[in-house]
Amino acid sequence: MKSLIAGLPVLLASTLAVAEPEKSPMIDLNDQVSGLVCDARYAGAENFTGRPLTGYEKSMCLGTPELALALAKAQEALAPYGLTLVVFDAYRPQSAVDGLIKWAADEKDTLHKADYYPDVQKDRLIPDGYIAAKSGHSRGGTVDLSIADAATGTLLDMATSFDFFGPQSGLSATGLTVQQKANRALLSTVMQAAGFVPYDAEWWHFRLKDEPWPDTYFDIPVR
Repeated sequence: MKSLIAGLPVLLASTLAVAEPEKSPMIDLNDQVSGLVCDARYAGAENFTGRPLTGYEKSMCLGTPELALALAKAQEALAPYGLTLVVFDAYRPQSAVDGLIKWAADEKDTLHKADYYPDVQKDRLIPDGYIAAKSGHSRGGTVDLSIADAATGTLLDMATSFDFFGPQSGLSATGLTVQQKANRALLSTVMQAAGFVPYDAEWWHFRLKDEPWPDTYFDIPVR
């Protein structure tokens, strides 16, 4: 794997064409982005609820063709360095978002509190903005992701895990090592160069600057 110490990779030009949407505007990102790793956390039990979310009938990462095109640009920038994007969640059905709101209201269900929100009381997850009734994910133009070594699959150290609720996950977090800061900067730089906008509270969360469905929240199952 090439060294990242010398500087961040330069974004490569992409010649991929945007596929025309059919009945559903969501497509399989793996079909469009070469080498992309889909680790669909909400399709299984490895998430803060400890179970698959409603609407995820298959372990897939879906999104709009425009999202796929932008991710392909970011992936091309990382490939020369032996790195790859790992997507944890992209398109998220509204039914899954509704399920998260219901989960957050159940104060007794704290199965994975120690892993995902050890310093935040569950009744603060909605008021503090960690969970919302409407999500950009349901519009198909938002993605949660990280970077891994393409050969080994080892995720780069970002200081916290995906979906860790707390100030350590924010872009202005303090106490990070030099390498952790560099890894976050790499992800943010590559994604912004590909047309994404970062989210201050979550290092893994990026929204397309020019998303195709800015006012539409879909409830199409992931399958």
